[in-house]
Amino acid sequence: MKYFILNKPFEVLTQFTDEAGRATLKDYVPVPNIYPVGRLDYDSEGLVLLTDDKQLQHRLSDPQFKVEKTYWVQVDGNPTDEALTKLRLGVQIKGTKTSPAKVRTLEEEPQVWERSKPIRFRKNIPTSWVEIKISQGMNRQVRRMTAAVGYPTLRLIRPAIGPLTLGDLQPGEYRELTLEEVAAIKGLAAKAQSPKGNTRSKSFGGAKGKRGGQSGFRKQIN
Repeated sequence: MKYFILNKPFEVLTQFTDEAGRATLKDYVPVPNIYPVGRLDYDSEGLVLLTDDKQLQHRLSDPQFKVEKTYWVQVDGNPTDEALTKLRLGVQIKGTKTSPAKVRTLEEEPQVWERSKPIRFRKNIPTSWVEIKISQGMNRQVRRMTAAVGYPTLRLIRPAIGPLTLGDLQPGEYRELTLEEVAAIKGLAAKAQSPKGNTRSKSFGGAKGKRGGQSGFRKQIN
């Protein structure tokens, strides 16, 4: 079995082919017969897990198994306590209420790479970073959640899936999981429960990746 993680750059599709000629995973991970676990939006960045382990793919991709994913979200404005509470309790998205989320503001801006296209800044309106942890997989869920409480997403980075973290991987870099990480992610999948159950996770640091990167990425998940 093969297990890799990639730091997916901005404006790259989470698939290996595209008839329109847009950038895909094939441009960054020259490993045959592996597939992404779940998806990450074209305009989002961060951790994508790739494997040929079909059982693991199913467990980690299916929202019913409650595998937690972490997102760092740069939003337009400074969210109020009321807005953060709404995100934690769940918000309405197209007639469906999102499940409770773990949400906190980041006191310091994450030390992440510069995006290939700068975000849209507005004069006299500050931006801030929020960490959101969810286990659902609704289409563009995090962006829709922040918009629903009045704070549109400007930039979205996924630094972790369960116990896996990007570590020092730069945009476009990938690496094979360590034996310890494979054991951890398999253990998480084995413990994963339907919505009535709970999951627990711990963090692992990253190893040096392949392919050239940009500016430093050093901050780890708490």
